[in-house]
Amino acid sequence: MVLIEKDFDWRLRVFDSMSFPTLILKSDKTIIAANEIFLKQIDQRLSQVAGKTCKEIFRQHFPYQHFSCTDKQCPLQKTIKYKTGQSVLLKIKDPDGKERWEDRVFSPILGDDGEVKYVIESFRDVTRVKTLEKMYSGVWELIDKVVQSSVQAIIAADRSGTIILMNHAAEELFGYSVTDARTFNIEDFYPQGTAREIMKKLRDENFGGRGKLPLTTVNIVTQNGVEVPVEMTAAIIYEDEKEAATAAIFNDLREKQAVEKKLMETQSQLVQSEKMASLGRLAAGVAHEINNPLTSILLYGNMMQEKLETGHPLRKNLDYVLEDAGRCKEIVKNLLAYSRQTNPSKKIFQLNKLVEEGLRLIHDQKRFMNVKVVKELSADPIFINADINQLCQIVINLIINALDAMEGTGTLTFRVYQGKEREKAFLEVIDTGSGIPEENISKIFDPFFTTKELGKGTGLGLSMAYGIMEENQGRIFVKKTGPEGTTIMLELPSARIPKDILYLSIG
Repeated sequence: MVLIEKDFDWRLRVFDSMSFPTLILKSDKTIIAANEIFLKQIDQRLSQVAGKTCKEIFRQHFPYQHFSCTDKQCPLQKTIKYKTGQSVLLKIKDPDGKERWEDRVFSPILGDDGEVKYVIESFRDVTRVKTLEKMYSGVWELIDKVVQSSVQAIIAADRSGTIILMNHAAEELFGYSVTDARTFNIEDFYPQGTAREIMKKLRDENFGGRGKLPLTTVNIVTQNGVEVPVEMTAAIIYEDEKEAATAAIFNDLREKQAVEKKLMETQSQLVQSEKMASLGRLAAGVAHEINNPLTSILLYGNMMQEKLETGHPLRKNLDYVLEDAGRCKEIVKNLLAYSRQTNPSKKIFQLNKLVEEGLRLIHDQKRFMNVKVVKELSADPIFINADINQLCQIVINLIINALDAMEGTGTLTFRVYQGKEREKAFLEVIDTGSGIPEENISKIFDPFFTTKELGKGTGLGLSMAYGIMEENQGRIFVKKTGPEGTTIMLELPSARIPKDILYLSIG
C-alpha cells in the first residue's frame, strides 16, 4: 500500500485489514487511502485511486449505480457538518441485472482542534439482511391480511389488559373501533368476573393445557352494554417463559342459537303433529265403536222414560242415565270432529270478521256480564284464505277458556294485525285470568288434557284447534302467560287479494 500522508502509517495497517471495502476521504471528497478489498473489487492500485474524488471513482467503475451526490444529500458533507456518523442505504443493480443492497457508512476522524479532518467510508453488502427483512415483512403482511379478513373476531391484549390488536370482525361484534378499544381494558369486554375466570382457566394446566383455553361458551359485552353469547378459544403468548400477551378468537352464537331454537320448535311441532295424527286415528276407531251401543242406550232409555209415570221411583235414576249418556254422545261427537279426515273448505275473508263472528256465536251471553270486551281490530283490511267454520270453532273455544280463566270477571281483548312483510296475519286473544302454570304450557295442546273439573271439559278443544291451524297452514301457540293473564296467538298466512276485489265478507 502506498502512503499518502505520514500521519497514516500503523493506522493504515489496521485499516487495510478491515473485512469490508473502505475508503478514507478528505473533506473535499478526495481519496487518500483505500483498503485492499476495495482495490481488489475495482481491480486498481492505490496510486490509481488516490487524489481522485469518490464521485469520479464510482462513475468510472460503477456506472450502473445511481446515487444522487448533491451537497445537501451527501452523507460526507453531513458527517463533516454534524461531526457524527451518517449512513445511506442503496439499492444497486449489477451489470448482470441482479439487485443487491449496500449500506454506506460514513464515520468522522477528528483532529486536535475538534474539527473533522478525515472521513472513513465503508461499504457493507446487506443484501442477505434485506432479503430476510423483505421475506419476513411479506409474512407479517400476509398474517395481517389473514387476521383482518377472518370472519371470526380476533382480539389481543397486553399483560395489563390493553387492547393491542382487533380485526374488522371484532370491531363489528364488539362495536368498538381499534382506536376506541385501546382506551379500554379487556375486562370491559366481558360481564363482571368473566375475564378473571378465563385467565384462571388459561393458567390451569389441567383445564386445556398451559396457556390454552379450549372451545368455551361465554357472554361478551358490546359497546352498547348488550350481552352476546359467543364461543371462544384463547391463548397466552409467552416471551422467555413470561406472560407477554393474550389472544382470543370469538364466534357469535346468536344466529346459531336462533336456528337451533327454530329447529327445536319445528321438531316439537312435528312430534305434536305425529302424536295428534296417531291419536286421531285411535279416536276415530273408539268413537265409532262406542257410538253404536250408545245409540241403543239412548233409544231404549228414551222409550222407557216415555212409559214410566211422572212419580215413578225409577224415573229419577233413568234421568241420570240419559243425562250421562248424552254427555257421552257429546264426547263421541268431539272425538269424531277431532279425527276428521276431510280437507278444510277454504275461502277468502277478513280477519276482523272472524272476531265478530266468534263473539256472535257464543250462545250464553250472560257469561259476558262482568267481562269487558276490547276489540283492537286492524284499520286496514287483512285477508286470509282459510276454513271460516273451523276457525270460528277455535275462537269460540278460546273465548270460553278465557272466560273460565277469569271466572267471569276481567277484560277480554282481541288484537288483529299484520306482520312487517305483510305475509303473515295475527289474531291475539288476551285474557286477564290467573295464567297457565309453567308445567302445563307444553301439555295444553295434547288431546284429553284438561285442568277443568271432571265432567266440565273433554280436553279436546285446544288439541282440535292445533290440528285445525295446521290444516290451514297456520299455527297456534301461547305467546305470553303469567299472573296478569294469558295471550294465545293465532298465526295465518295473509291472502293476496286482486285489486278488483274490494270487499269479501265471511257470510
